[in-house]
Formats: sequence, C-alpha cells, structure tokens
Amino acid sequence: MKELLTPKKLIFRVVSAMLVLVAVMLVCSLIGTESISLKAVFNGPGTQAANPDYQIFVEFRLPRIILACLVGAALACSGVVFQALLRNPLADPYILGISSGAGLGAIIAVICGFNWTVWGRSPIAVFAFTGALGTVWLVWFIGRMAGRFHVTGLLLAGVVVNAFFSAVIMFLTSIAKSQQVYSTIFWLMGNMTEEDFLVLWIGSGCVIGGIIALFYISPQLNALSFGEEDARSMGVNIARTKLIAFGIAAAITAVAVSLSGLIGFVGLLVPHAVRLVFGPDHRQLLPLSGIVGAIFLVIADTLARVIIAPAQLPVGVVTAILGGPFFLVLLVKYSRKVSWLK
Repeated sequence: MKELLTPKKLIFRVVSAMLVLVAVMLVCSLIGTESISLKAVFNGPGTQAANPDYQIFVEFRLPRIILACLVGAALACSGVVFQALLRNPLADPYILGISSGAGLGAIIAVICGFNWTVWGRSPIAVFAFTGALGTVWLVWFIGRMAGRFHVTGLLLAGVVVNAFFSAVIMFLTSIAKSQQVYSTIFWLMGNMTEEDFLVLWIGSGCVIGGIIALFYISPQLNALSFGEEDARSMGVNIARTKLIAFGIAAAITAVAVSLSGLIGFVGLLVPHAVRLVFGPDHRQLLPLSGIVGAIFLVIADTLARVIIAPAQLPVGVVTAILGGPFFLVLLVKYSRKVSWLK
C-alpha cells in the first residue's frame, strides 16, 4: 500500500531536491574551459586589478546556469501538465505545435532582418514567443470547434498545425540566404546563452509564478488523471481547469522557447523519472519535476560546454542523445498497453 503524502513529507522532499540543485549549480559553475576558484570569486570584482575568476563566474557561467534552471523547470512542469490533461504518457510541451510555431516566428524574424530589442531580447526571441503562444491558442480554437475540447481533436489539430507550419518553415529556409539559414538552424537546436540579469529576473518571475499557479490546481489535475467522469463527480470544473492548466503550461513553455530555442525530451523524460520514483500525485510531481528538470538541463548544458571544448554543442543535441533511447523504451512499453482494435 502506498504511503500518503503529508505536508511534512512534501516539504522535506522539495527542500532536499533544492539542496541537490544548489550543489549541482555550484559544481557546474566550476567546470569549463577555464578553471576558476570560488575563493577568488568571493573576493569580488577587485578594485585595482580585475578579478578574472569573478568575471567568468558572474558574467558568463552564473547567468547561463540560471537560464538552464529556468528552462528546465518550465519544460518539465509543462510536460507534467500535458501528460495529465491529455492522459498520454508520450505527451511533451511541444505536442500542440509549439515547436513549429516558435520556429516559424524565429525564421520570420531572421529573414526580415529585424534588429530591435525588447527588454534586451532579440527579435528572434520575441517572434518565437509570439509564434509559440499563438500556435497553442490556434490549436485550442480548432480543438474547441472539433468538439468541446475533446482530447483527440486537440491532438489532431496539433498534428495538422505542426505539419503545416513545418512546411512553411522549410519553404522559408529554402529561399533564405545562407547566413540566415545558419542562424535559424542554430536557434532551432536549442542553446543556452549568457543573458542579462533583467531578462533572467523577468523570465524567472513568469516561470515561477506559473509553476506556483499550477501547484494550486494540482488536486484538480489529480482528479482529471482518473478521467473526466470521475473528476466531474468529485466536483471539479473540468473546462475551467483545462483552460487554466493549458494556458499556464503553454505560456511558460513559450517563455522557455523564447529564451533558449527548442530543447527536446526534458518535458518527456523528467516527469516520468520523477513519477517512477515518487508516484503520480501532482502535488509533489509538479515541484519535484521542476527542480529535477532544472538539475537535468544544468548538467546537460555543462556537458554541451565542455564535451568538444573550446567549441560548444547545442544543448538540444545533448538532451536528444540522452532522451532518445528513453523515448523508444517508453514508446514500446506504452504501445503494448494500447488496444487499437475494439
């Protein structure tokens, strides 16, 4: 018989996971092409002579590690939500066409040659955010027209929109200049870059706020995991819960995509790993998935920085290498449970 989740147990697990995250961030901040000393970092920027250890840590590694935490947490929590609402263990944050919408927005910004910024963000990031969020709401609208938020309608709408936008991306790529194509492909692979702290503060506020909001509706997500009829009998407002959950998950995914490009498998791999160890209760699944997602992406980005140093791999390549075999195992396992002939 499974243990009941108590507030004390939840707090202990979340705090323990946070301590592991801090330890991983600290260790990864010391790994790179240049060795640095924490003692030298704590000495500050220096008054007479520059302190290179401090500059490397504060200007390059710390912002990148914070960004990896932010993106990893957003994608992992979005994966939890989409898997719960769609009742599909193969669902991930990009299942409703977010990747193609973001990619289309990014390539439009590159081809048009925009060079303005918003809060320090390039037009690629702004257009990717708009494209990702717009695509989700387009899929939502089509799914509603198909039959009052039927899961199958949403999935089919996502597949169709994703295929159409992917075709448009290929067309625009074929007519773009070589440098424009390189910029777009590099962004599509997913990369962590050194961000301004203002951007990190704004992005962190959006993602953390979204995760907290999702945590408050975690009991409703637990009910929905049993099926709509059971959830309705428990007094859950299904339409409102789905609208709120999808909206928040789509928003934080769009924020993550605009900051880092497309990074796959985090939203698929992390929720399953956490669910396997701690169970399916969304009250702990959401916060723990966010923390573990942050840990996973910090480690993956550190590997991307050093594995072919001084060159750097796109972090999306590392997550795909780690997540691809897991996805195949999950696909085979899930396919055996599905009966196609009824």
